[in-house]
Amino acid sequence: MSFFIELIELTDSNRRELESLEKVHSMIHGGLPLLEYKAFLQDLYHIVWNFCPVMAAAASRCDDRYKDVRYELYERIEEEKGHESWVMEDILAMGGSETEATITPPSLPVQAMIGYNYFSAERIHPCAVLGMLYMLEVVSSVYGGRVADSIAASLDRRVDGGGFRFLSSHASLDVEHMAKLNRLIKKVEDPLAQKAIVNATKVNFFQFSAMFGAGGFVAQV
Repeated sequence: MSFFIELIELTDSNRRELESLEKVHSMIHGGLPLLEYKAFLQDLYHIVWNFCPVMAAAASRCDDRYKDVRYELYERIEEEKGHESWVMEDILAMGGSETEATITPPSLPVQAMIGYNYFSAERIHPCAVLGMLYMLEVVSSVYGGRVADSIAASLDRRVDGGGFRFLSSHASLDVEHMAKLNRLIKKVEDPLAQKAIVNATKVNFFQFSAMFGAGGFVAQV
């Protein structure tokens, strides 16, 4: 069994817990009110803004034992840089403010998730960043397009009419990214690195799930 398959099996219950949440279920099938979608985008902006810096922190800690991971992170940073501007474009299309979005902290679970990813990359194991990548790309590729369509319908808008660029674009982009991540994770053979990846995946699913709870983005409305 490849480590990628093992990672799926060890963390699939965490993914299913996310999908079972009432707010996630309503997003997928019934959309969101405008104010809640704007708050969701606010949290998403900070996640995406920190995405490349977290990967850079991890890459700087990868020695030559993990050069494949380091080179993949270099490539991924180049591909992902500037994508926070796509989220900002969506925020503005929904009537939000750039100043408010940038200076207002994200919800507490998102702050905890971002902080954990910097900590794990720098203090636990640099390969832990692959757990963050795996969780975000699973969520984006599996749910991103469905959520964009559902929210657009609930707001009586067109997906291609503005406000959904990030969600709709990453639904397709991250299918390709997941295939590349599959190939990379299969190369990670060090048990300590594997343990760090599994743990980081579980923590990221846990904190991302908390984003849809009472203390998440709905608290910002």
